[in-house]
Amino acid sequence: MEIIHLSAECYPIAKVGGLGDVVGALPKYQNKLGHVAKVVMPAYQTRFMQENEFEVVYDGWSKLGFQNFPVRIFREKTNKLGFDLFLVHIAGLMDREKVYGYDDDTERFLAYQIAVLDWMSQWEHTPDVIHCHDHHTGLVPFMAAYCQQFNKLKKVPTILTIHNAQYQGQFGWDKLHYIPPFDLWKAGQLEWRGAINPLASAIKCAWRVTTVSPSYLDEISFNANGLEQLFARERGKSVGILNGIDNDVWNPTTDPMLEKQYAIRTVENGKKANKDMLCRVFELDPDKPLFTFIGRLVGEKGADLLPDIFYRTLIEGNGEINVLVLGSGDPQVEGRLAQLKHAFPGNYNAYIGYNEQLSHQIYAGADFLLMPSRVEPCGLNQMYALRYGTIPVVRRIGGLKDTVVDIGDEGFGICHDQTSVWDVCHAIGRANELYTDKKKMKEIRKFIMQLDHSWDRAAQEYIDLYQI
Repeated sequence: MEIIHLSAECYPIAKVGGLGDVVGALPKYQNKLGHVAKVVMPAYQTRFMQENEFEVVYDGWSKLGFQNFPVRIFREKTNKLGFDLFLVHIAGLMDREKVYGYDDDTERFLAYQIAVLDWMSQWEHTPDVIHCHDHHTGLVPFMAAYCQQFNKLKKVPTILTIHNAQYQGQFGWDKLHYIPPFDLWKAGQLEWRGAINPLASAIKCAWRVTTVSPSYLDEISFNANGLEQLFARERGKSVGILNGIDNDVWNPTTDPMLEKQYAIRTVENGKKANKDMLCRVFELDPDKPLFTFIGRLVGEKGADLLPDIFYRTLIEGNGEINVLVLGSGDPQVEGRLAQLKHAFPGNYNAYIGYNEQLSHQIYAGADFLLMPSRVEPCGLNQMYALRYGTIPVVRRIGGLKDTVVDIGDEGFGICHDQTSVWDVCHAIGRANELYTDKKKMKEIRKFIMQLDHSWDRAAQEYIDLYQI
């Protein structure tokens, strides 16, 4: 099959969160299964765009409301990612460094979707599947089905994968004219709660809907930022497929970003070398258990509680543990986490920002990874941690519930039920107690490194889903 993935993110071109990791890996593994999977995404002004070679495969014009805009589509020449990559260049809209956060994001992503459909409508053939990821591509199923100028694509199956239902991209009816002409009787397919809602529209119009874990599919029935009733109505065409990780990228045996590479047999020495390096750089004690948080410093990750959690844990624990934070997000949370460095020198440090290499080093060197999430559709961090022999300390929710089993249930992780200071501090205490049992720690590390969370399984599940 020819599968076209549409996404706002794709690692290593542009990544804000887990969406980028998924779209950077899933097509590669689908190609390994003998299919032809391609990614079509916006052409941001990133280092990848500047450092690689591209050829122009399309020059044309598209229309956003009453405005015509030039479109140029580039293809990466070398297939270095394991799949064909196409970048959609729209002057003045997509040629910016950041992925999101602009006042005209509605116009930016609508123009991108229209440009892609205009381009595909001019192909001599039609693809077998158009796979849309999140609300940034959510109007594609509607426009392919109902806009006259895209009639050629009307019978192409569209799949929607929801990576996070909290973000929906809704905008007012005053921008309806941006969407190419269609029978206005179909306008109800765009609407949810008085606005045009791209995610809701995709749930209504896509042939199949997937979430990125089975548990998240259950949870959005009662926690989907206003879409709960719609999910309940469309449950029959929905399925939860647990994300995988790219074992070529996340492999401690070959990872070039590590201080020292290691395998299951050498995990103790390997993790010690990486931990020693981290502790030297961040002025921590390598003999103490190292707890870490890696990710966006936002409420849905439970990051707003981290300053209180760390303060209480470090005060009550009399400096028994080390904490290292890597992330960025809410400025207030960033500031409070940065201040803790002065309160607990030698036991706590934080890197505020995004650093891909440092994240790999922390997964390799840390003893425990904290994920006290309020919302976690799948979660990839816990899978990276497992792959590197780092024990996850997680809330039982979404994909965390599907991938981490508590040691009290003959499992390999530390689980808690609520995103609260007390629950997380109690979980840290349990982890600290586990750390003193060196034999048990070694057994768990070797076991979790053997768990298979690769994309092989998930890629096949998506291929099976396409057979509709």
